[in-house]
Amino acid sequence: MNQISDFFLEPYRTASTFNIIIEIIAVIFGIASVWYAKKENILVFPTGIINTVIFVYLCYIFTLYGDLTINIYYTLMSIYGWYMWKRTVKGEEISITKSTSKDWKTAILIFTVTIIFVISVYLYFDRFDRITDYIDTITTGIFFAAMWLMANKKIEHWILWIVADIISIPLYFVKGLGFTGLQFIIFLILAIQGYNAWKKHLNNNHQTA
Repeated sequence: MNQISDFFLEPYRTASTFNIIIEIIAVIFGIASVWYAKKENILVFPTGIINTVIFVYLCYIFTLYGDLTINIYYTLMSIYGWYMWKRTVKGEEISITKSTSKDWKTAILIFTVTIIFVISVYLYFDRFDRITDYIDTITTGIFFAAMWLMANKKIEHWILWIVADIISIPLYFVKGLGFTGLQFIIFLILAIQGYNAWKKHLNNNHQTA
């Protein structure tokens, strides 16, 4: 038990109180954002923006450049998604749908371009020598594609979140961000629930159509 607690707490022994507090705040808003996504509530975006802006700072401090990049992208895509979902108020409803072949081609393109971009960022900072860097590159690509699908209310975005969350849970513990690792455990649970909720909603819409 002591070994487990030491593994979790050791990175925080040298961290500033400020950084610990804002990581916890970011985690809280991150969990709230995924919970709102499960409910198909537009508050997913403002809460998500708070989470990602804080993590941009934290990832810079911890020199996690792949994660920094993804959180900048999250922020921009949250603004885009906020606009897309807001259109429902003006009568141009964007509904939950399944991804088309065109959507998947776009998602794959985003994944591929992201991989190339993140590798370039790591090489620019002369940093691509840890196993976590390779895994981080893959999860970043998955998250980028998932965020685009989510902004367009494609149900498959939950599947991508689930895959990337499973990979990210141990990854963030290894990186020394224990609270963030716990966040991804909660993310995984909420993503599974979110997929089931959106699937039920989609099936109900098909039955009433």
